[in-house]
Amino acid sequence: MREFWQAVATEFGEAYGRVLTSDLVLSELGGRTPREALEAGVDPGEVWLALCRARDVPVERWHGVGMRPPADGAR
Repeated sequence: MREFWQAVATEFGEAYGRVLTSDLVLSELGGRTPREALEAGVDPGEVWLALCRARDVPVERWHGVGMRPPADGAR
């Protein structure tokens, strides 16, 4: 969870990240906000990727600014 919130703050900024995770309803998360999905037990990595896709974050930043994707190629 700490990595999820750090990624949100890094990509979107602290304040805007809080707004996105509380207010942005994503069909990919079953019509829930990222915060609701996390509270329902959805994996933070899955929530992060759904948020990235919804906000058109470039694929090269899906695993963190300046970080390479995992060796297994998971996205």
